[in-house]
Amino acid sequence: EIAAGKLRPTPGQTVGPFFKFGLQYEGDNQVAHPWAPGTIRLSGTVYDGEGAPIPDAILEIWQRDSDGTVPRARGSHRRDGHTFTGFGRCATTDEGRFEFWTRDPGAVDGEAPFIAMSVFARGLLDRLPTRIYLPEHADALAGDALLQQLDDDARATLIARRDDEGNLVHDIHLQGPNETVFLAYR
Repeated sequence: EIAAGKLRPTPGQTVGPFFKFGLQYEGDNQVAHPWAPGTIRLSGTVYDGEGAPIPDAILEIWQRDSDGTVPRARGSHRRDGHTFTGFGRCATTDEGRFEFWTRDPGAVDGEAPFIAMSVFARGLLDRLPTRIYLPEHADALAGDALLQQLDDDARATLIARRDDEGNLVHDIHLQGPNETVFLAYR
């Protein structure tokens, strides 16, 4: 087959659990410095299909700054303690918890602001991309092209909630009745 110019695809390989050790770096979950003005915490738990927390997942987020601009600063892997990078990575704890320090993403042209997230975990052949929308901006959420395609239950899996301190809380369910909506890119 190789001679005919047709190569067979390489079979998929599951992610982790070893990946946690090679991908972490100092300040990886600090998209914004924890004590900088406007910084919020985005936290939650990653659950498997049986509702058990996943202790060895890694999550990555990408987002716009609070004014809606895409960060272009260098240093996503070498935090300087003050630059907003727009990218973060966080391993879950033994209880499946994750925590990022970031800012609310800003809206662009009236669109619903969101944080893009990818989930990596053992047993997955590929990352699972999803979005986390802010609970505010009702008109923008109602007009969002992705959210319009979903029923109310599915839509709810993409919208974070605020805690009493104004931080975002959002759980990820890989399977089951509360399964998070994951995106497929073609």
